[in-house]
Amino acid sequence: MSWVHTGYTQRIHFGVGAVDGIADIVKELGARRIMLITTSGRLRSEAGDRLTRRLGRALASTFEGTRSHVPTPVVQDAVRQATGDGVDCLVSFGGGSCADLAKAVCFFVEQQSGTPGASYSDRPALPHVSVPTTYSGAELTPFFGMTDPTTGRKTGAGGPTLAPMAAIYDPMLTVDLPLDVTTQTAMNAMAHGVECAYSPARSPEAEAIALACIAQVADALPRVVDDEGGIEARTDLLAGAALGGRCLQNASMGVHHGLAQIVGARTGMPHGLANAVILAHALRFNAPAVPTEAHRIGTALGDPDDPAGAVDRLRQRVGLPAGLSECGMDDDDLEAAVHLAADNRNVAANPRPVTPEDARSILEAAW
Repeated sequence: MSWVHTGYTQRIHFGVGAVDGIADIVKELGARRIMLITTSGRLRSEAGDRLTRRLGRALASTFEGTRSHVPTPVVQDAVRQATGDGVDCLVSFGGGSCADLAKAVCFFVEQQSGTPGASYSDRPALPHVSVPTTYSGAELTPFFGMTDPTTGRKTGAGGPTLAPMAAIYDPMLTVDLPLDVTTQTAMNAMAHGVECAYSPARSPEAEAIALACIAQVADALPRVVDDEGGIEARTDLLAGAALGGRCLQNASMGVHHGLAQIVGARTGMPHGLANAVILAHALRFNAPAVPTEAHRIGTALGDPDDPAGAVDRLRQRVGLPAGLSECGMDDDDLEAAVHLAADNRNVAANPRPVTPEDARSILEAAW
């Protein structure tokens, strides 16, 4: 076995009230003109007001047009605003789409400046501080996705300088998160752990973190559902999400995330929801090719003999739908997804080769 593990220049701040230290964090990065990337709802929330007050006069620009699945016109608007306002640091505040949009801005600003990151030792042209309010994991990774609204295709990019240089995890920012968004994004975090745990590109550290993520989310998510406003369970779940983001840094995704991306871009289905519905079926497909890894995943879930069944029972326990057809996907969408899977890089990186017939069987099982 051979592997490479990359340690990114990144500091993680975790704990109740952690967001109150954001002024010192951006100061450490030498930031003088900050652009905040968020949604209008988050910006106008109590937490948004608190965040902007902490940033103070360093906040030079605010982009509140973030949308799900990061449409390319939104990326273009945000890049124009960042360059026009001459900002030297980004702060993303919200879910995975906010973090992905900020990383996309970093990417295109680097391309325009002629200094794209080529090595883990390079410094980003535009530092990024992420402040997550969901459990997506995008706040730590060096990759982003964006969707072309005219074709329904989701593409993306990545590079060693796109990983946020700091991430602030404050459990208090998740307390008012609606239960459906909570459960969906938490299942996305779980999926990160599952796919990293059997990724052909994983490092030993990434695998260990992935298994810890699975166990943490499986334990905390039902407790959050039972006590929606409880800070202790929310704190534990947010820690699990951070582990999910960390393991993604040194592992590849597979057929599960590939299909979830395709389905979301095609139908507008929330990414976390597509993850939750497809995960058990993708795991069941892969298990024969990675029996040792599947057993470890099952152990982390409390059922070493049936990891896919354990995932499905967790989905049911937290009240998420069982089928894609319940979530707005139709027969034409299924046919399109099968066609698009052949060119998806995550599907190509799956530990078990995926034919079009295999992609169809996974989606039909999740139907």
